[in-house]
Order: sequence, then structure tokens, then C-alpha cells
Amino acid sequence: MMDMSLYAAFLVAAFALCVTPGPDMMFIVAMGGRGGPLTGVTAAVGVACAMFVHAVAAALGLSALFLTLPTLYHVLRWAGAAYLLFLAVRAFRGDGGSVEAEDAPRSGRRRAFWRGAVTNLLNPKVILFNVSFLPQFVNPDLGHVREQFLVLGFTITVMGLLVDGSVGLLSGKLASLLQRSRRVARGLDYFSGTVFAGLAVRLAVVPK
Repeated sequence: MMDMSLYAAFLVAAFALCVTPGPDMMFIVAMGGRGGPLTGVTAAVGVACAMFVHAVAAALGLSALFLTLPTLYHVLRWAGAAYLLFLAVRAFRGDGGSVEAEDAPRSGRRRAFWRGAVTNLLNPKVILFNVSFLPQFVNPDLGHVREQFLVLGFTITVMGLLVDGSVGLLSGKLASLLQRSRRVARGLDYFSGTVFAGLAVRLAVVPK
């Protein structure tokens, strides 16, 4: 079903993309910094789930809507920027303390998961990335084009989860050591807010 030479090239390209710091990785670092190791990993899981949704959409051809309906692209882009700004404001204000509150760690991790998923889902650039990147490694002559898309999407999702999960774990462990100081804890809030705000500006200002 898969062209193994194309798949091998895809593995190399996907790994290079996954280890290159980008918006998702910075978001996960910020979440881990605020909530600890498990929160960072959970945020990475949320991002990974959203990535797979994007891959399925590309396989079904839904992502092509952005090429024919540019207004939809911009609506989603501004919605994503607004959500990131909302997270930035909460971080700067220190609302609720860390993401992973001591009295409700499960609810804190659940929020981290959904924040990671929503942030990625509301980024139309990820959708366009799947439209432009994945087809390069699909061989229509072998048939089962949709299945090939799904294999590629699942592969890059797992690879991204392993990389981002490790980053979230390490950033969370470092934050756990530093959060013993109230001043450092507030500094981490400001760092997270700066990251969220920077991602929001990047999403709003850079159209494609």
C-alpha cells in the first residue's frame, strides 16, 4: 500500500520537522512550565490528537476548502489568535495559579489537553501544511490514496507526540524545581504569557 522509498524519505523529513522548535513546541513548553511534567505531556497529547484530526481532514479532502474559501481561513486564523491572547491574559494575571492545581490535578491536565488540541485545531496553517506536505509522499499509482494519507498522518502524529511529550516532560520537571520560589513561579507565568501572546501575534500578522 505504501511506496517504501517515499515512506523512508517521509520519515526523515517528518523527524526534521518534529525536532525543529515551532509554535506547538513553544506552547507545550509554556504549559509544562506552568503546570509541571504531566501537564506538559498532556498538552502534547492534545496537540497530537489535533494533528491527527488535521491529517484525517486532508485524507478526506476537507482541507481543500481553505484553498477555495479564503474567508474561512481568515476566520479560523483570527479565532486562534483570540484564543491564544485569552490564554496570555490569564497567564499574565496568574488566574488560578498553575494550570495543574494541587487540589484538582486531573481537571488541570484535562484543561491542558483541550488547550493544546484547540490551539492546534484553530491554526489553519497546520491544515495547509498537511495539504502541501503529505501529498508529496503519496504514490497514486499504488491506489488506496486515502489509506496512504492516514498512514502518513498517524506516523507524523506519533513522532510528534514522542518529541513534544519529551519536551513537555523536561520543561515540567525543570519548572517543578523552580516553582518552590513564588518569585520564580510568577516569572514562569510571565514567560507563558509572553509565549502565548507571541504565538497569537504570529498567527494574526503572518497570513500564510
